[in-house]
Amino acid sequence: MFSLTSSDRFYLHQGYVHMRKGIDGLYNIIRSEMPGLSPISGDCFVFFSKNRQSVKILKWDTDGFLLFHKRLERGSFEVPAFNPQTGDYEISWKTFSLIMEGISLHSVRFRKRLRL
Repeated sequence: MFSLTSSDRFYLHQGYVHMRKGIDGLYNIIRSEMPGLSPISGDCFVFFSKNRQSVKILKWDTDGFLLFHKRLERGSFEVPAFNPQTGDYEISWKTFSLIMEGISLHSVRFRKRLRL
């Protein structure tokens, strides 16, 4: 079964993408606009539409690409702010889960925990 889990790494594309783009179009965006990242690494690449009502996730699965697409019937996804100083595209599983569940990232506070 195909699924996304906490063991996956998630990279957020910082611009908006036209949702007519398929696997090849998203692949080309990763190659040209996300330096240092490989589309066939097995990581998940997250793309939002301009109105933030649709999201596409591209993932390499050992012998081919998986393309997940979610479109909201009402409301929109909250997109985390990009930090241009670090140039970091990676988002955590927790942040990704909150976005998909429709929870506001501004009102969430994570409590301190030990991380190894």
